[in-house]
Formats: sequence, C-alpha cells, structure tokens
Amino acid sequence: MVEPEVLYTVTDKVARITLNRPSQFNAITSSLPAALRAAVHLANADDGVHCIVLKGAGPGFCGGYDLSLFAEKATRGETGGSQDLNDGYDPLVDYQAMKEYTECFMSLFHSHKPTIAQIHGAAVAGGSDIALCCDLVVMADDARIGYPPARVWGCPTTAMWTARIGPEKAKRMLFTGDLISGKEAAEMGLVLRSVPAAGLELAVELLTDRIKTVSKNQLWMCKQVINGFLEDRLNHAQRLATVFDGVTRNSPEGVSFQRLSATDGFKEAIRVRDEPGRTEQYRKVWKSVL
Repeated sequence: MVEPEVLYTVTDKVARITLNRPSQFNAITSSLPAALRAAVHLANADDGVHCIVLKGAGPGFCGGYDLSLFAEKATRGETGGSQDLNDGYDPLVDYQAMKEYTECFMSLFHSHKPTIAQIHGAAVAGGSDIALCCDLVVMADDARIGYPPARVWGCPTTAMWTARIGPEKAKRMLFTGDLISGKEAAEMGLVLRSVPAAGLELAVELLTDRIKTVSKNQLWMCKQVINGFLEDRLNHAQRLATVFDGVTRNSPEGVSFQRLSATDGFKEAIRVRDEPGRTEQYRKVWKSVL
C-alpha cells in the first residue's frame, strides 16, 4: 500500500497533521498541498477540535518542493505547464497552478481553529511557506528555516516573510537565501519560540494544553481580528509573488538551474546556486549579530 502524503489524527481537542514523505524530507508534490488543505478542513469541521498542530515525519519538517520531480524531470515532459521546458512558459498556466498551491498552504492561515507549526530538522523553501502560514511557529534550536530559491528559481508565493519580520529583515533573508537556526529565527521575531530539540514536543503540547481550554468561538474571533490587519496586503503581495515565482523559474538563470538539475541532478544545481559567498567568515559574523 502507498502511504498517504498527509496523516491526520485527533487527540483531546487537538488535531495533528503530519507531512508524511519522510524518505524525501516531506518534499512537496503536486498532490500534497491539496491533501494538506483537506486535513485542515477536516479539523475545522470537527466540533471537538480546538487547535491544530502541523509537523513533519522523519528527519525534518519539509524540504520544499520535490526538485527530483519539478526540476530534474522538467525537460522530459513529466511536470507539465511552465515547468516543462519543452512546452515553454505560459504565465496563466503557471499562475493557476502555483496560486492553487498557495491557497492550499493559506488554509492554515485562514483556518477557523488556531494552527501551530512544530519544526524540527528543516523548513526550507516551500516548506517555510507552509510553516509561516501557521498562526504560531515553534522550532527546535538546531532546526533551520529559510528560502534559498530566492537566489535562483523561486519567490515565496505566500509572502509571509514581510508580514512576520518587516521589510528590512525580510529583504535580508530573501536577498541572501540564507538558512537560519531556530534560535536565530526566534531572536529575529520570525517564529514564536525556539527550544532544545529534546523539548520540542513538550513545548508544543504545553501551548496546545493552554489554547484548547479556550472556547472555539473565542479563538476564532480573536484570530479574525488579527488576520484582518494582514489580509488585504497579503492578497496583493501573493498575486505579485506568484507571478514572479513563475518568472524566476523561466528567467535565463532559472532555465540554467533547471537544465543543470536535469543533467547533473538537483543536489548539484542547489550547490552551484547556494555556495557562492557562503564563506565561514560570513556564517560566523551573521550568526554572532543576529
């Protein structure tokens, strides 16, 4: 039997959604976003659920889109739409597909029940999009988060970086494509809290134990008021980001990245994309000042 890409359980007023492709670091396929949204809808329809926890199976939260599918095979006609170099770039086809994925991730933001991302390992690229759509994010100290495709071949379609940390820090993250630790993310204000990896499960459990004692309607009302400050700006930014995401994958640099993925594998393409400028001195300096 094929394992489901997303697992769903409910225990004592808490729905737990688990991204379930552990051998692929829970990388995003074309069907995973819809499965995630379906799980969020299940939790919202369950009168016994007060809050939702999202986590990843195996070694990490989510490694982003599965580049073995979307990049390596793009020249062989296996991904369709503008991801396929043989068919060319149709901006509407690309926009419709990526906007649908974004809306699936944003079901966490629009959920009537509070959503909490529990991050261990890494929440990278599209995985960071998913995590940052949650209301609250708790990370392990040694976990990593960031959007490396901002260097080549991507633009974060959920546009949540600015909403969380403001324009200057968001620019710093997206101009560099850096990955930062849970500790750095908490100090920056990107996530609610960072804790030692051994205590991550307990920290999230303590948070849900507190939240689930509040009535569902009270939780919903408070969330709607807060989301109201963000929704108009997010809608505009997401439209722009989704268009530009398609452009980044079809720019000269994006096409070169895709072709290198197809010939040498996506890991080599990522190394070529991410290594320039990442000297030990850079890492140490930024780690000490963040």
